[in-house]
Amino acid sequence: MTTPTQLKMGFENTEDVREEKKPELSNGRANKLDPQDRAFHDWYRFVLSFPPHLVREYIKKFNLNQNSVVLDPFCGTGTTLVEAKLAGMKAIGLEGNPFPHFASSVKTDWNLDADQLSTRAREISEEALAILKSQGIDDNLLLGNPNDFKLKTLPPEKEKLILANSIGPFPLHKTLVLFECLKQHAHEPFYRHALLALGNALVFKISNLHFGPEVGVRKPKTDVPVISNWLVEINKIADDLQRISGKTFPEARVHLADARILDMIESNSVDAVITSPPYPNEKDYTRTTRLESVLLGFINSKTELRELKRRLVRSNTRGIYKGDDDDQWVSDFPEIHRIADEIEKRRIEMGKDSGFERLYPKAAKLYFGGMAKHLSDLRRVLRPGAKLAYVVGDQASYLRVMIRTGRILGDIAQKLGYELVGIDLFRTRLATATKEQLREEVVILQWKG
Repeated sequence: MTTPTQLKMGFENTEDVREEKKPELSNGRANKLDPQDRAFHDWYRFVLSFPPHLVREYIKKFNLNQNSVVLDPFCGTGTTLVEAKLAGMKAIGLEGNPFPHFASSVKTDWNLDADQLSTRAREISEEALAILKSQGIDDNLLLGNPNDFKLKTLPPEKEKLILANSIGPFPLHKTLVLFECLKQHAHEPFYRHALLALGNALVFKISNLHFGPEVGVRKPKTDVPVISNWLVEINKIADDLQRISGKTFPEARVHLADARILDMIESNSVDAVITSPPYPNEKDYTRTTRLESVLLGFINSKTELRELKRRLVRSNTRGIYKGDDDDQWVSDFPEIHRIADEIEKRRIEMGKDSGFERLYPKAAKLYFGGMAKHLSDLRRVLRPGAKLAYVVGDQASYLRVMIRTGRILGDIAQKLGYELVGIDLFRTRLATATKEQLREEVVILQWKG
């Protein structure tokens, strides 16, 4: 296996392999969930997840079949895993963030009786409604002053973990009442699907969150139905399960794991990788899932949040810790050092002096070092001839210094023995900082063994 010091990396021009084709969909629709793709995917999904149709495109391009094993080492909310399973292929996912890991594992678990899910959810909803009624609260009616009621709240430590005003007092209280009722059935088969339904309703219907693309808080909702919105999500899941009743699908395994260490995967067992790793920017990906993670018990303290971030490739300064040394994997890569030096030079010129801004150069090097470490360890699990698709985006988050992510990632892969087959344009998007069109691309690799 190649060690960090053996990566004598230069920067090679890969423009000749960039396929300048026009995306099949407009930029505005390129990552949207088409109506025909709603089943399973819509149980819970990042707003900016890469789309199912893109996964299908590369399943077809790679000539995969039902004997193929597909890996997504940055599986997020399971888009690749669901598509691979629908295509009749075994799928393996890795995800370091506990709630997306949970979502992926639930979205690929179709061995549940739909009628049981619906029946048990209705029973729990009646129990929760009865508790609220005893407190003088009607889930479907706008209430008065929160101070007139004894409402449930989060413990101070947990409240500090979520965005301020991300959920109103009444919706929070009703969500916690429902969650407590639901937890009484934690060992029953339907529980995980019912909990994911609550997570999805919480983010998109109950909370004050909005995504555009960063997570933020919109005008607070005084009140919103919680239990009826949860039942809408329950019905969605039940309908999807009902449609596949009696059919069999291969298993999908999802590991709560660090994509830089793949020792839980059997050697020489993977035929294809279709994935979208984090991009090198200042987006803290854990913020996107923070509300549901905290309210539903997946993150309970700053210590747990810190341990979660340690499992992730370092893509932003809020995830950097003392002792991080992934940058050694690209210590001899001139282009990455040029970018880091340019960021530092611009920081000094602009007088930017915060602790986070001082870490920008380090973040860029740690990101590509982490990806090099991932690609290095990945080689062990790939079968000869395995094909890989990495969806990545150019970035200019660090003081407007352009980072051509796809080109650099392709060059790192080549130095590790992969063949760079090409770089397809997925879409372009407008960078708010520079007003430039940034490329989102699919880096196509092959492992010959």
